[in-house]
This record gives sequence, C-alpha cells and structure tokens, in this order.
Amino acid sequence: MSSEQKKQPQINRRNFLKAGAAATFLGVAGVLKTPGKFASAASSVQYAAAPKGQWSKIHPVHDMGSAAVRYVEHNDQWLGTTKIVGKIKNISEADGGGGLLLRGKLGDKAFRGFMTQTLRSPINTAIAQAAGPIASPAVMEGKPAPQKMPIPDPEQMSMHIKDLAYFLRADDVAIGKMPEYAYFSYHTLNAFDLAKKPVEECVVPVTERMPYVITVLRDQHLETMLGSTGYDGISDAQSFNAYHLTANISVIIANYIRKLGYNARASHAFNNILAVTPCLIAAGLGELSRTGNTSAHPRLGFRTKAAVVTTDLPLAPDKPIDFGLQDFCRVCKKCATECPAQAISYDADPVEYNGYLRWNVNSNTCQIFRVTNEEGISCGRCMKVCPWNSKEDSWFHQAGTWIGSQNSAGASLLKSIDDMFGYGTEQILDYKWWLEWPENHKIPETLTTTRTSLTGVK
Repeated sequence: MSSEQKKQPQINRRNFLKAGAAATFLGVAGVLKTPGKFASAASSVQYAAAPKGQWSKIHPVHDMGSAAVRYVEHNDQWLGTTKIVGKIKNISEADGGGGLLLRGKLGDKAFRGFMTQTLRSPINTAIAQAAGPIASPAVMEGKPAPQKMPIPDPEQMSMHIKDLAYFLRADDVAIGKMPEYAYFSYHTLNAFDLAKKPVEECVVPVTERMPYVITVLRDQHLETMLGSTGYDGISDAQSFNAYHLTANISVIIANYIRKLGYNARASHAFNNILAVTPCLIAAGLGELSRTGNTSAHPRLGFRTKAAVVTTDLPLAPDKPIDFGLQDFCRVCKKCATECPAQAISYDADPVEYNGYLRWNVNSNTCQIFRVTNEEGISCGRCMKVCPWNSKEDSWFHQAGTWIGSQNSAGASLLKSIDDMFGYGTEQILDYKWWLEWPENHKIPETLTTTRTSLTGVK
C-alpha cells in the first residue's frame, strides 16, 4: 500500500455496520423519545430502546408456531378461554397431589412409590440433588434493594425481562396479570413433613399478592419424547429436567429484580406458593386442555414444564390467547383414549369445578398411577400422544396445526391425520438414548432409606 493510500480514511465492514447501527438508533430514538421519567431513566441505564410493539429484542416476533392465534382481553368472567362461573377458591398446597400422597391419603403403595420415585431413577437422583440449592428460601425470595434503580418504561422493561429469560435458555416467556386465585391458601414449608406431622404444623398462610407474573417454559425434549413410550424409565426425568431448568431461570430473574429494588418471588416445582397453570393462561402461553388443570402451548403443546416469578416491577402484561384448543379437545379425546390410568374424561364439554369450567379429570387416579407405575418411572403418556406436540418440525406438521386451530372441522381432520400416521403412539427406538434397569422400577415393600438420601435435600 502506498503512502498516499495509507493517508486515505479506511472503513471496514464492522465499522460501517457500527456507523449504520448508530445512525439507525439515533433516528429511532428520536422518534420513540418519550417525555418525563422514562427518558431520563433510559439514558441513565444506557438502554437502546427497541421499537414499540416488539415481543423482545432477541425474538421481535413471538414464535407461536403455525397455529392461528387470536388474543382475548383480561376480564372477570374468563381466564383466557376458560369460563369462570363462580368464586374460585384458593386451595392449600397440602391438598394437591403430592400433599395427598405424603399424607397417605392415596394408599400405602402410592406413598411408597412416591417416596422412592427419585431413588428408582439414577438420572432423577442426580437432578434432584442439583435442585436442592435452588429450592432454598434464601434464593427464592427476600427483601429488595433499599433503593429502586432507574428502569425503562413498562413496555420496554417487559421486553428486557423476556430477553433475559431467553438469554437464560427459556423456550418461551410471557408476562401476565397475576390471577389472585392462583395463589395457594397455604404453602407447605417442607413437603416431607406431611408424612409425619399434622397438616396444620406443616403449612403457613400465603399472604403475597403481586400485580404481575412472569412465566417461563422449557421443552421436555422432542427426540426423547419420540423415543419413549410416555411412561417408561425416562418419563419422570423429562419432567425433573425441565422443572430444574425453569427453576434456575425463575430464581435468577427474581433475584435480578430484587437487585433493582422491586419485590419478586420465584415459584417452581421444588418450592411453590401458587398454581402455575392459571398464570400461564393469564400470560398467554396456553389454553386449558382436556387433561384437567394442564395448559397446552400452540407450538410446544404441553411437552413443557414451567416456573414463574411474581413481582411488582412495572411491566406491561401480555394478553391471553385463543388458538382453538377448546374446540380441538372437545373432538379429539386422544389423551383420554391413551391414558394408562383412564383418568381423563371422555365428556364432550367441560363441567364446573371450583368456580370454573374444565374437563373433570380424576386427579387422584392419575397421581396413583404415576407413582405406582412399574413399567417405568411416572407417566407422560397424555403429553406424548397429544397431536399438538411430539412431532418433528416440518411444513406438513405446521400445516396440520394450522388446520387444527381453525374450528371443529379442522380439529377432526387433524385428529384423523394424526391417527392415520400413528403420531404419538409410536416409539422411535433410534431416539432412545437412555439406559434402563427394569428391576429399579419395582416399588419396595418397605422403606429403608432416609429423606435426605431420597432427595439430596436436608
């Protein structure tokens, strides 16, 4: 290069892109600049605001798959597309499935199965021991920093929180208005105490009431689901793994919000003060399905596990969604047909349950089968066979879910195609990567292990 050439200004691709990005940002910032507190807060936190209306920066458009998704408003008569017909009572955590099992209400074999469920799966044991630290109240909750830090306005802050969740490897995230009735009336401080103490000595009232709930989802892994029967040796580990991952995400987000000076409490499978499904529906991450109090996502079905963060951080809540699941579940009934415990209703329409309409699943029958199943560990058969999940990504399946979300006729067509190709009922052994020891599936006649050795939690 000559001396004259060296004197000429040089610009490489990266500098050019930086210059272009800066110019673009300055233009956008000029258009989006808002008066008052947000303008100064954005400047003080060095935040490059995203265009209004985006889902987030990492995912500007919310990926809901190919389903035809419609949005519904928050109101007192409906939770998403679930009709509220009376007063919904807050329930005690001790009256949930785990609480009933530990209290011996579902039989001695079910108690022994529940107490040894983790031990009978080496993968479960490994995950449970890792989950212990993130179930501690010290990381779940706490006082916020004494001084609130400057933050963007609620819409921009919501985008930021969603991006944080995606950064932490959530498969989906949304923000809802926190349904007051989703809180438990009583929270069990140490679930295993229910096995040896009266209920009243094990629970405390849940008094928290926050305006917003941040909900995060993790996929339970498509290929593993394709290789599984839905109730073999990997079934519970799929749940445990997704629960552990979402628990980590929720704990980090809650702690981050507290560092900003706002109240936040993580709730996940290992330490929960609320029912998660109403939160998911309120945030727009699913609709209530035929499987009782379980919601399905338009892209992932209910091959997911979730955790949440309740907070008073100023946020812009998302709207609940309608992708035709009520019509679909009304005509499909595949989960009911394939349920090993026959716990799922065949009824055409939902019925009233605790002030709202749902398909009346026999939760106790389901729980008993999950902990006494000796063909594997636990059960996820309904999750596997649902036509909304357990399929590889392709134009054919995308077209199918679009058709299924249209109306009852589309639902019938999708169900017929699903049955024709055997989706959900097949086991693709090429995907079966895990080891199984069938002798471990057997439930011991007596309990000889301690609580600590079962869970890794003292």
